[in-house]
Amino acid sequence: MEKPASTDYPIVELLQRRWSPRAFSDQPLEHEKLLSLFEAARWAPSSFNEQPWSFIVASKQNKEEHALLLSCLMEKNQQWAQRAPVLMASVAKLNFERTGKPNRHAAHDVGLAMGNILTQATALGLVVHQMAGFYPEKVRQGYDVPEGFEPLTVIAIGYPAEVNVLPETFRAQELGPRTRKPISSFVFQGRWGERSELTQPNV
Repeated sequence: MEKPASTDYPIVELLQRRWSPRAFSDQPLEHEKLLSLFEAARWAPSSFNEQPWSFIVASKQNKEEHALLLSCLMEKNQQWAQRAPVLMASVAKLNFERTGKPNRHAAHDVGLAMGNILTQATALGLVVHQMAGFYPEKVRQGYDVPEGFEPLTVIAIGYPAEVNVLPETFRAQELGPRTRKPISSFVFQGRWGERSELTQPNV
């Protein structure tokens, strides 16, 4: 199932096609494609090139590992994410390697790495759904994540499927329209909250 964005202005086709479905096929994810996703993350930009991202990955090829990471999700997300062949937790390193001082850009930089993964996944015909609905302490305890590192999200990765594989409670949301705030609501000029004239189309 595809659901391309209806954009107000032209954007790269890969970005237009990217979305976050819950309907996953049970088709296994090839190892080579998974490595391509990690390579894409590897080349994301970061403050001082610190690369503060780590990923805990669990494939259905190892049922116990997959079940462990699945158990870190909130129960509602477990209902659909259990079909995804790969689950992954993103983790941020909170302090700079070189100075030991707090890296206030860490979560931003992990987000950039995830953005690369999303784009690469779309190019490979895969879909990705990131989840805030998980228990960070379960990830920390289940994987012995040390102090100074923060689990940020859990991610489902795989091939898309039709909506009928989902429990009924998720289907309407899956089929609903994609919406975004208008550009004018978040691009300011002069002072905070003042709409930028640069958001106006040329006339």
